[in-house]
Amino acid sequence: MPGISKLWRRLRYGEPVVVISGLPRSGTSMAMKMLEAGGLPLVSDGQREADVDNPKGYYEDERVKGLERSSDRAWVRDARGKGIKVISRLLRSLPAENFYQVVLMRRDLTEVLASQAKMLERRDEDGGTDDERMRKLLEKDLWQATYHLKRAPNFEWLELQYAEVLADPEGQARRMAGFLDLGLDVERMATVVDPDLYRNRATS
Repeated sequence: MPGISKLWRRLRYGEPVVVISGLPRSGTSMAMKMLEAGGLPLVSDGQREADVDNPKGYYEDERVKGLERSSDRAWVRDARGKGIKVISRLLRSLPAENFYQVVLMRRDLTEVLASQAKMLERRDEDGGTDDERMRKLLEKDLWQATYHLKRAPNFEWLELQYAEVLADPEGQARRMAGFLDLGLDVERMATVVDPDLYRNRATS
């Protein structure tokens, strides 16, 4: 049974939009795949195909990229009862008319930076920002995202650590499923977690 606050939000805003969020390269695609395996329909246009950096797929919808600058956000309402990926920087741009249950993926910033650098290298692109500057930008991004999540009345959120999901897929899948309370299949969620894709690990 959902708690009182969750029940109130559902009565006021309707069925929740399930949002997987976090920095790029923080495990958001893996979390989307877990939702899919658990039985939740996803909002994804398939335009960005799987590649060597994300061999299991990206699970993105191009419309999300326009949230910050577009005046037409009514389409988000159609995501009620479904899962959608929204990077942490864009959480504040989600329209206030919906109830959002956000799973925020966290990953060691050293690993995030290493993964981003390898992706750019493979694409022969230059990030244009040194690691120290980029780290500060990412820290600011996450601070602003969590500030919003703590204060917006139509948001509930759960934080998952990328490394912990890989180390204990079933336990973390159970946490995600319990938070969402949508009857997801925990065992199937756990089976799609692939530790072999943990390719950029922070060293102590």
